[in-house]
Amino acid sequence: MDTRKNGLLSRRGFLAATAATLGTSAAAQTAGTTEFESAVTNTQRRNISSFRTLDWRPYFGSLNNGAILVDIQSRALHYWSEDQAIYKLYPTSVPLTEDLTRRGRTSVIRKVEGPSWAPTPAMKRRNPEWPDFIGPGPDNPLGTHALYLSWTYYRIHGTHDTRKIGRRSSNGCIGLYNEHISELFALSNNGTQVLLI
Repeated sequence: MDTRKNGLLSRRGFLAATAATLGTSAAAQTAGTTEFESAVTNTQRRNISSFRTLDWRPYFGSLNNGAILVDIQSRALHYWSEDQAIYKLYPTSVPLTEDLTRRGRTSVIRKVEGPSWAPTPAMKRRNPEWPDFIGPGPDNPLGTHALYLSWTYYRIHGTHDTRKIGRRSSNGCIGLYNEHISELFALSNNGTQVLLI
């Protein structure tokens, strides 16, 4: 039976194709891999997401103290526990511009639940109307939790403004939904390795 009508896939054909695709991805995952986009990219060249699971080995020599990889391009944060029992993948917000973006290796040096916020001197020059300080709460740009990195002024933190996630919207930090930063906060430690690429 032809599933096409006037060049468009019928609803039944669309559902069958979707089920087949999901079945293929599930089979790929049980076969020891979660990267199945090569089959997709061979047939569909647009709207391909790079938001996919990754292996830690190309990025870290070990998982001592756990590891966080932030991929600026795909706007994704990956977390691996030291014992490899836990892997998490979160959507993020990333810096607005390339000049605000920092890449390289750092680590978590402090964890704060209910962080306060103050603009950096550079932020204040760009936005003199911004307040000098915001305490913990719903108006705080750092959300409910913050992981302070060894780089001055750089954080992985939550946000109350969920529109920012998946976008270039920060002044340098990496933002997560509050429920995701809460989970990452519990999983990570002072000394957790961090790599921004």
